[in-house]
Amino acid sequence: MAIKLLCGDITQANVDAIVNAANPSLLGGGGVDGAIHEAAGPELLTACLEIKESHGMRCPFGEAKITPAGKLSTQYVIHTVGPIYMRSNTPQKTLLSAYRNSLNLALHHKCQSIAFPAISCGVYGYPILEAAQIALTECSRAKYSELTIEFYLFDKHMFEAWSQVAQSLENTG
Repeated sequence: MAIKLLCGDITQANVDAIVNAANPSLLGGGGVDGAIHEAAGPELLTACLEIKESHGMRCPFGEAKITPAGKLSTQYVIHTVGPIYMRSNTPQKTLLSAYRNSLNLALHHKCQSIAFPAISCGVYGYPILEAAQIALTECSRAKYSELTIEFYLFDKHMFEAWSQVAQSLENTG
């Protein structure tokens, strides 16, 4: 098993699946969601529109859906919706579910590698260190040992925070 932390652009990841920190509509948005939709081209939006909508959502909070990746150099985009931290009654549970469901979809589709952003750490306001702890702990489970997991962290501050948590987990593991 390999978990790598990188400071960079997730749309450039050379993996089987890129995880999109999406909103429930899956129709694009800001941050990483907007960047992935822009890089993938209109094919990604078309694939998202084919996902059945229920109560105004194509992907509820904590769940994950998979689509082809459009113009990206990856095979799949796994869309997951993390919690809006200040509005969620159970943000830890929802964030854990977003990572777990994304990883399980990747395994189900026989992916060998996956790239994640820092789900919910942007405009959704999740505290960075707590999010890193949840994500890295879940991704370190033996169940996912066949996957190469990369985290694309969008700036130096985010990268350093996640690196601190990764080091702490190595020291206690």
